[in-house]
Amino acid sequence: MSERIFSINKEKNRFELSVEGHIAFIEYILAKGDIMFLTHTEVPKVLGGKGVGSEIVEKTLNYIKDHNYTLAPLCPFVAKYLTKHTDWKSILAPGYHV
Repeated sequence: MSERIFSINKEKNRFELSVEGHIAFIEYILAKGDIMFLTHTEVPKVLGGKGVGSEIVEKTLNYIKDHNYTLAPLCPFVAKYLTKHTDWKSILAPGYHV
């Protein structure tokens, strides 16, 4: 299995996962009140079906939790992930549901 490197690109406001020379990413907006809005997830087609999308969502959610942010899942892919992994609902920002 190839090395997968998770990082935060603050210049582009996105979380990145480097896999096989390609970059999957989740774009974010950090708002006042420490709410992390996840707005868009993109996985290159060549990485499709390899669990890359789920992996970057999980690593991003761990980052949000570890930094005491709350989550506003505006991205449909992230929202769908949360419906399957309900243990993450504890970090949802007030007023957000999936």
